[in-house]
Amino acid sequence: MLALVVPTLVLAQAGDAITPPQFTDTAEAKRFHALTEELRCVKCQNQSLADSNAAIAQDLRLEVLDLMRQGKTDAEVKHYLVARYGEFVLYRPRVEPTTWLLWFGPAVLLLAGGFVVAGIVRKRSAKLPVAGSARDEDQEW
Repeated sequence: MLALVVPTLVLAQAGDAITPPQFTDTAEAKRFHALTEELRCVKCQNQSLADSNAAIAQDLRLEVLDLMRQGKTDAEVKHYLVARYGEFVLYRPRVEPTTWLLWFGPAVLLLAGGFVVAGIVRKRSAKLPVAGSARDEDQEW
């Protein structure tokens, strides 16, 4: 029974091929590709809108193209998508008070780690005996 059902499911999914959008000129195509590379797929999370094969990514690509053809600028298209899906849709979120932790958090952690390592090294170096002390003179070598 499974031998009959599985090939049918595979064929049904193969028919859902994504058709690429048709561009009016090369400038529109370049702008579209640049814009979709800067936007994140809301389902895949680690892929750009251009790279994702998810159904929602296809819908968003068509929506981006539609907004472009309505005369919207890149900033307006991004603002529209951010209003609908949040800052997450941008690969490079804006530097705002709500995203300071995202932008500056790694640098703060790196600096804190550097101070911790420096403190550990200072404590260990303070515990080492000083060269030329009485103990070293008692050594035969």
